[in-house]
Amino acid sequence: MLASLEGKRVAILATDGFEQIELTRPLEALTRAGAKVEIVSPKAYEIQGFNHLEPGEMFPVDKRLDQAKTADYDALVIPGGVFNPDQLRTDEDATRFARAFIEADKPVAAICHAPWVLIDAEAVSGRIMTAAKPVRTDLANAGANVVDEEVVVDGHLITSRGPDDLSAFCDRLVRMVAGEPLAAVPKAVAFI
Repeated sequence: MLASLEGKRVAILATDGFEQIELTRPLEALTRAGAKVEIVSPKAYEIQGFNHLEPGEMFPVDKRLDQAKTADYDALVIPGGVFNPDQLRTDEDATRFARAFIEADKPVAAICHAPWVLIDAEAVSGRIMTAAKPVRTDLANAGANVVDEEVVVDGHLITSRGPDDLSAFCDRLVRMVAGEPLAAVPKAVAFI
């Protein structure tokens, strides 16, 4: 049975260069479950998706980052791609926005390269996480306990490796936003 997210609001934090499927699949899953989802971006009007290294579609921005408030949302999703999180991680407003969700103990879901944003938000130390392979060393250096799993849940933080893991990622995301308790990865795991 699909969890109901009626009355829930979710922000997707993205800018130009996001991996398109890592935005569209969570957006579709959340919307199908009844959530109101808004694309929040440092840019106004629209942002450019990518299909790996090839430009994809343009997506409308629902709210500029400087107008968004964490209190207005129940959860945060950060899609990957290389360009998107690399730009967001150097944007103080973006890292502050992400950190505010972590501090408020609201669900945060980051996939592929998106954990870079959480590194710069100083929100990974002591966490069990996964990410795209090139990001795992950065996570470990920032104090995270890194595992190679399709999806990892640590408290209200969900991380995943990439597009091949989207089904599990979206499932955990919808269930967590709905308030279902999810099992975390055991603490006795080794860096991979």
